[in-house]
Amino acid sequence: MTYHSDIVRQKLLGVFYAPLMRRMLKAMSVIVATSPAYAKTSVVLNSSVVGSRLRVIPLGIVDYRGEAVGSSDDVLSRLPIGDQPFLLSLGVLRYYKGLHTLVQAAKAISGTIVIAGSGPEKVALKNLAQSLDVSNIIFAGQVSNIEKIALLNRCRALVLPSHVRSEAFGMVLVEAAMFGKPMVCCEVGSGTSYVNLNEQTGFVVSPESPDEFAYACNRLLEDEVLALKMGNAARARYEKFFSGNALGLNYLNLYNEVRPKHIEKKFS
Repeated sequence: MTYHSDIVRQKLLGVFYAPLMRRMLKAMSVIVATSPAYAKTSVVLNSSVVGSRLRVIPLGIVDYRGEAVGSSDDVLSRLPIGDQPFLLSLGVLRYYKGLHTLVQAAKAISGTIVIAGSGPEKVALKNLAQSLDVSNIIFAGQVSNIEKIALLNRCRALVLPSHVRSEAFGMVLVEAAMFGKPMVCCEVGSGTSYVNLNEQTGFVVSPESPDEFAYACNRLLEDEVLALKMGNAARARYEKFFSGNALGLNYLNLYNEVRPKHIEKKFS
């Protein structure tokens, strides 16, 4: 079984769900956590799964960069981005994404910020930006897959200001690494700071700290050489840990290890 996230917000549901969850965890030969940080900090995993039954295999994604059609400029013509480097936030606008921190940091950020996606926090975020008189955020709304690829190709860096452990991994960080882009995220004790290694593939800052977030963003916006270096490191880390090949090999080795001996003989 792959264990992705503790119950963070739905506490009442957790009370009723806990007995079934513990029974299921006990029945598994191996439980796979998606990052070392989550394996270490999860209350559920540390109380219900011990010893060699707990392993770590990160989430991954098959490289889809070749799916783009047409130039980025043509695809993104509806967005007033211009030629200057910009930051990209990508995903559903949910409470745990911490985008209020990004909006609060925006005035101190020396570049354009594109927030691509829709969701329940959209109106609140737009109202916050208006109340703070922020002018360098583009709310792109829902984007197509081709637009997403164009944005990832064109951006200077990807930002993910998620501030609570509901952000258990951050697949969008893996997508950024796949495109060779540096990242800025927050330390919440989950997989985000495993995908994005501080000072290597980007920056990891304190959650809900607009000043820290703006400082990290500006370092990447203002230093193209640093951004390229960190982006290359992110791409290398993607290939080693988060690519389709890496994920498939990790699970193949695990399945071969735990499958019953009689099945192993059958396929030998």
